[in-house]
Amino acid sequence: MSYLFPTYQKWEIEPVSANGCKLIDANGKEYLDFSSGIGVCNLGHRPKAVEEAIETQLKKYWHVSNLFHIKEQEKAAKLLAKNAEMDLVFFANSGAEANEGAIKLARKYTGKHKIVTFEQSFHGRTFATMAATGQEKIKQGFGPMLESFVYVPFNNTEMLKNAMDESVAAVMLEIVQGEGGIHIANEEFLKETEKLCKEYGALLIIDEIQTGIGRTGKPFAFQHFGLKPDIVTVAKGLGSGLPIGAVIGKIELESAFGPGSHGSTFGGNPVSVAAAIATMETIFQEEFLKNTVEKGKYLIGKLKTVLGKSPIVSEIRGMGLMIGIELKTDVQRLLSELRKNGLIALPAGSNVLRLLPPLTVTVEEIDEAAVIIEATIQQFMNKTVKA
Repeated sequence: MSYLFPTYQKWEIEPVSANGCKLIDANGKEYLDFSSGIGVCNLGHRPKAVEEAIETQLKKYWHVSNLFHIKEQEKAAKLLAKNAEMDLVFFANSGAEANEGAIKLARKYTGKHKIVTFEQSFHGRTFATMAATGQEKIKQGFGPMLESFVYVPFNNTEMLKNAMDESVAAVMLEIVQGEGGIHIANEEFLKETEKLCKEYGALLIIDEIQTGIGRTGKPFAFQHFGLKPDIVTVAKGLGSGLPIGAVIGKIELESAFGPGSHGSTFGGNPVSVAAAIATMETIFQEEFLKNTVEKGKYLIGKLKTVLGKSPIVSEIRGMGLMIGIELKTDVQRLLSELRKNGLIALPAGSNVLRLLPPLTVTVEEIDEAAVIIEATIQQFMNKTVKA
């Protein structure tokens, strides 16, 4: 028996070691890991610079409390704020906590409570972030949700206009809906959203939990579109596997998050912050981000070449190294077959194969993954026909 609550549908893999893009299980089998811990290990497993930063901090202290001045927190906050072209940072432990903080900040600053989010969005599993999520399956069985969230179709400007009024505290969106199926916001929709927020005195919150920290080829995905959000949330890739999240905001919001207004015992833990600094110092380099864009284009091009004529592939889309392959079949069975063939990938919704390789993935590893995906889809189709 297991002493764990069965909240996760466990895979058949027990990891024993991992390095870079490779993971080895208890049977000695090697995998290409194109899940990156669900978009967490943006520098691959155990990147040397991050490992060294963690070890250095472990020899100093692990935890004191946020009542102390911690210079590493200030350094990490400055890296985040400067690269997001914003001003202030609050550290949390996860993406859900960061989004929870963003919701609290928006409501407190504006004095309003209505928040507009989008269908197929995903913002977390706390009560506020679950309520913010535009997927009914996430909420089933938990009773009444936190009030005042309104959901409109993604990329639908007219429906957004209909939802806006003077009671809206914020509009909250993802530039790429990761859990919802790798759906990318279009520029006109984003620009109109920003304009509507200004018109109605609402804040623009951009959830960069999965898209942030270089995943799309910019420090943050909103920077592809020249947006100026009021609040940005980030987590996953920030600590290279150590738990850390952050709310990044404009200086005007400072008064709403004064002493005693919000907090987190473990938020900004010194070891996690050390990992975040080393991660950002590596990723937020122009050449590194340029390479991420090039590798993303190469991977999409490769996939379109090998899968372009596949009868079960509807579309291949993505931004940077955040890529979805939409299928005309349920994705779970295919994911199991991919693992048998040595590639770890993820679902995004019921029929999208999601690829989140490390940003350090090599061209050779991309080629290897494309071969496995092509062969596995062909095997899957052959089995389906025989069945």
